[in-house]
Amino acid sequence: MPDKKQNPDGFAIIGCGLIGKKRAAALKNARLLYACDLDAARAAGLAGTVPGCQAITDQAVALRDPQVGAVIVATLNAALAPISLAAVRAGKHVLVEKPGALTAAQLREVQAAAARTGARVRLGYNHRFHPALRQARALVDAGAAGPLMFLRGRYGHGGRKGYDREWRADPKLAGGGELIDQGVHLIDLAGWFLGDFATVDGHCATYFWDMPVDDNAFLSLRTAAGQTAWLHVSCTEWKNLFSLEIYGRDAKIAIDGLGGSYGPERLTFYQMLPQMGPPETKVWEYPSGDDSWGLETEAFLEDIRLDREPAPGLREGIRILETVETIYCRCGYPKT
Repeated sequence: MPDKKQNPDGFAIIGCGLIGKKRAAALKNARLLYACDLDAARAAGLAGTVPGCQAITDQAVALRDPQVGAVIVATLNAALAPISLAAVRAGKHVLVEKPGALTAAQLREVQAAAARTGARVRLGYNHRFHPALRQARALVDAGAAGPLMFLRGRYGHGGRKGYDREWRADPKLAGGGELIDQGVHLIDLAGWFLGDFATVDGHCATYFWDMPVDDNAFLSLRTAAGQTAWLHVSCTEWKNLFSLEIYGRDAKIAIDGLGGSYGPERLTFYQMLPQMGPPETKVWEYPSGDDSWGLETEAFLEDIRLDREPAPGLREGIRILETVETIYCRCGYPKT
């Protein structure tokens, strides 16, 4: 069990790159005690922005400290599960970046250890906390769209010179390509709205980049009741794109953009009228930016305070990776 003497507001961040810095900024009133990275300069760079934070290169220092109640793991994919497992075994609660592991089996090992120690583990699927996605969830929960029938999701980005030589193109570090990178976000959102998927179909391919992992994936996921999620993720999109369309019997909800290079975040609600014809339309726009990182951190703190099962947590993370593995196995990825 987590040591009651540990301070749940005492945090360590392991992995001090771009996402680690975002996570540090999102901690707000929580105390960041350690910034850990194999690159000492990178650890020092993050620690230097937070009063009282110590830069370290050995995660064991943080995991031994009883003042650390929770750990944020923001490393390359290959290190996510081993570090999370060590933290959970030390009785620390964990917020681990998506996809949480290279394989579902790795996450099951973390799940078994968490069950023994009582540690809470949240998967970092921050898209759930984007304002348009939160509004969509509220509309669905209120029954405004009626019973859901299906959804369609597209997510993609362009590349850059040398993209196929970066760590995301190395299956040993990333576990796969675009499907395990952006695809897991769409699978998570699809499951959030429709529930568990009983049938997994689809394929992935490498159309453009010279790499042994996929640059496009196409999925058709079906619940036991027949609701369908039709998803496409791509790193040959050239112009960054996010689009999620949710279809109910009474209305359609369309979410476009994520801010920044993905364009303004917007939700459009198309309400079916009794006489059919052109729908009644309402638009929500979110020009003030993305507060998903802070809201997700607040949810994690509530997980700890209430001793509740995080959502998305290990259960969701395992099912997402099982879906990814089904497609990769079917298509022979990663290539050798």
